[in-house]
Amino acid sequence: METNKKKIVNDPIYGFVSIPDELHFDIIEHPLFQRLRRIKQVSLTNLVYPGANHTRFAHSLGAMHLMRKAIQLLNDKGHAISKEELEAASLAILLHDSGHGPFSHTLESSIVEGISHEDLSLLMMEKFNRIHGGRLDLAIEVFKGQYQKGFLGKLISSQLDVDRIDYLKRDSFFTGVAEGNVNAERLLDMMEVVGNDLAIEAKGIYSVESFLVSRRIMYWQVYMHKTVLSAEYMLREILKRARLISKERLLPATPALTYFLRHEGPFTASDDMDELLTAFGQLDDYDVMTAVKLWSSDTDFVLRELCQRLIDRRLFRIEMSQEPFESAYKDEILQGIAKFYGISMYDASFMLLQGVSSNHAYHPGKPAINILYKDGSIRDISEVSAELHLDVLTQPTVRHFICYPKELRVRQ
Repeated sequence: METNKKKIVNDPIYGFVSIPDELHFDIIEHPLFQRLRRIKQVSLTNLVYPGANHTRFAHSLGAMHLMRKAIQLLNDKGHAISKEELEAASLAILLHDSGHGPFSHTLESSIVEGISHEDLSLLMMEKFNRIHGGRLDLAIEVFKGQYQKGFLGKLISSQLDVDRIDYLKRDSFFTGVAEGNVNAERLLDMMEVVGNDLAIEAKGIYSVESFLVSRRIMYWQVYMHKTVLSAEYMLREILKRARLISKERLLPATPALTYFLRHEGPFTASDDMDELLTAFGQLDDYDVMTAVKLWSSDTDFVLRELCQRLIDRRLFRIEMSQEPFESAYKDEILQGIAKFYGISMYDASFMLLQGVSSNHAYHPGKPAINILYKDGSIRDISEVSAELHLDVLTQPTVRHFICYPKELRVRQ
């Protein structure tokens, strides 16, 4: 019996999203893509915003929808984009996040050391290309930014692309942070192609300004919310401790997670990429959280304590500062942890978490958001914005932070 492969998905952000053809359908139905249903888009953000349980799967479909709409609008403006190029760009954005592992960015370097999610996405695309007899050759070229029509690559990855438009709009919706919402329709309508590059018509400058402000708000109010940072760094430390213990004894975990826990050092070109991809394709949030639940009764005190706290949402206190914390203060906390729990200073180091969070709302060192004027001239958004102090938004906002058990009493 023949399957109807032209499906329509009801998306809460855009309404009906069409799966355009058989190739898209077959890729979406493949287990490697279905895995994205089991990976949260915004990691542990649901510990702060309970509605934030949406997935990389939904985001990928949404980004594909925006890509196809953007290309249709550019075609209508007289820019010749063939059906083959539309298909390539559509497949490239559909698979752009296929290399994300459990809890997305949180565990990117904790599980698969030495390989970025972008590189893993490319490996995924190459695998799909082999499955479908080379039909993704052009999609891979577009994804890598090597295709002659460079603006197609910019729609996938730039400072104003369909990926960012979708995740800001989607994450704003599911967290309930209304200030992060962006006007996707207006941004797409204002897109133009000039000299093989992407630009925004000058009458859309206020929409771009709103987009940049929304991005800044979402980073500090959602993605780098202090409680989210505490939870994410606790999860990283859990994996770090588990990897250490796995060198001495076998921890209970799924085969896929065990494979990565016991792998020595970063992955390199000498590793079996097919073996890696097979294991990675079986790995998702469920593997990690099942392990965390199992390890919450482990004999190792530090691993057990961290897991129990994460499960019960007894998260570490977090302190943030614009300046690095003094070594004497961190030593005081470390000694306090060791004394409070009766553990060694080394073990206590797994319960004093340290990091630096930073963000550019608009990065001056990356390809610009171009503003197109009626006379054909092009200017960088940072040079022409009248309403915003973009000189402030182009500067990185840096915050140092430390996390430690709330039970510990240190000076405030």
